[in-house]
Amino acid sequence: MKKIRVLIVDDSAFVRKAIRRMLSTEPDIEVVDAAADGREAVEKVCRLKPDIVTLDVRMAGMDGLTALERIMRDCPTPVLMLSSLTQEGADVTLKALDLGAVDFLDKTRAESSMDITLLANELVTKVRTIAGVDMGKLRPLAVEPPPPPLQVPIPPRETAARVATPAKIDVVAIGTSTGGPTALQLTIPRLPRNFPAAVIVVQHMPPGFTRTLAERLNTLSLIPVSEAAEGDSVEPGRVLVAPAGQHLKLLKKNGRYVVHLDREPSDLFHKPSVDVMMESVARACGRRSLGVLLTGMGSDGARGMKAIKAAGGRTLAESEETCIVYGMPKSAVEEGAVDRVVPLHEIAREIVQEM
Repeated sequence: MKKIRVLIVDDSAFVRKAIRRMLSTEPDIEVVDAAADGREAVEKVCRLKPDIVTLDVRMAGMDGLTALERIMRDCPTPVLMLSSLTQEGADVTLKALDLGAVDFLDKTRAESSMDITLLANELVTKVRTIAGVDMGKLRPLAVEPPPPPLQVPIPPRETAARVATPAKIDVVAIGTSTGGPTALQLTIPRLPRNFPAAVIVVQHMPPGFTRTLAERLNTLSLIPVSEAAEGDSVEPGRVLVAPAGQHLKLLKKNGRYVVHLDREPSDLFHKPSVDVMMESVARACGRRSLGVLLTGMGSDGARGMKAIKAAGGRTLAESEETCIVYGMPKSAVEEGAVDRVVPLHEIAREIVQEM
């Protein structure tokens, strides 16, 4: 059996030892070495050629972002960032994803409790998933910025009479996980200023990161993007990002759509859940809903897409050729819940054409 070769990078000897202990108990994972700073990390990545690097964001000397830039330039390798749950940590983590990191892990609980083994299951799962990522699919946004927004909300082939009629879709429900922040930055900013539907986004992230993601998308987009709050009105030309730690459910009250946040069902692994959000959209909007699944590991969203399709709505999924992790879209396709499968660079245009 070919083992997954991991290089651990962290300036804390305690964290390096703890991560090594967790990973070394897995029969399919081998820790090939460790590094205490960014400079050492770059040298060892290029020399040892590991399958994946766990990289601390904040280190003395050469920090994680600088090391990441060097790794992506000199020896492109899948990188899992280790971050902290602070505003600064969230900002830096999203910057790391822009620079080409595949995913990140919030190690705050481990640092505060001095027991990093609390994160063992998530760490092992992400290492196994990320080690198989095709580096050719990673397009660092810091190097290759998103394409410009689409110019019109209705494709040119449509008639003027069609443009004057109301949109066919009230709400676009987007779900994503691993690789999602980059995929969203290549999709949401392409929606035109007069986009005629509301957009709801569920991105799997720890609490504290979704607001920063929403703020980042807002600075890049022509339509406003914000983190959703209880009772928010879901309106055309507005994007709401579900806050981490709570499920977002769409309700229809007095002829308008509003956000309801709660923690039920409490036993789901993902909170917010794409399935919970999309099922609520199917109930509230029926045939006037559009479900979209982007890159991500696992199967969250397949049931929700099936509900939207069963209610008469439309469904889109990102194709395997561009997914960083072809998990969530694949599950939906296998369930027969997807109308169209398209590469990431065509998702925004497909959304617009559904209007």
